Amino acid sequence: MTSVTSVAPLTVLFVCTGNVHRSPLAERLLRARMPGVRAVSAGTFARPGAPMDTATRSVLEELGGDSAGFASTQLTAELVERSGLVLGLAREHREAAVRLAPLALRRTFTLREFLRLSDGTGVPGAAVRRGTLPAVPAAEDEVPDPWGQGYDALKDCGRDLDVLVKELVRAISPMVCE
Repeated sequence: MTSVTSVAPLTVLFVCTGNVHRSPLAERLLRARMPGVRAVSAGTFARPGAPMDTATRSVLEELGGDSAGFASTQLTAELVERSGLVLGLAREHREAAVRLAPLALRRTFTLREFLRLSDGTGVPGAAVRRGTLPAVPAAEDEVPDPWGQGYDALKDCGRDLDVLVKELVRAISPMVCE
């Protein structure tokens, strides 16, 4: 009899404030770009169960993502604890995740921070490098919130996130293919 070992896929949790624009876009773009990863999202002040914003859906679909079945989720300690990589879209989101699950510190970053620190070594390498590189201004670690700024700002945010997610795919591919 042959034994088959099943390896769970990497879970990447994206966190923003309302789970309305940034984190759903990042989640669904990663799902479209890297099906072997389990992408989820949550908000620090989300309205649980709310459907995807209509404008966000439009931007997502224009970028090749799928909005089907999306429902907003409140960030919880359990979500953070069950995720192999937690990526805030701003420093406040990274900090909120770590406050909920302090042991997740070594696998919790902002998206831009992770991309800056991960040099092909995945989460462990990024965690080690975190304290060895010079600090950057907060704006360099954050994806600006398009909330209340109109459709063009949301489209710009979506395009920026698409570029970042493509970089993320390259950064985490070695982790997924191990």
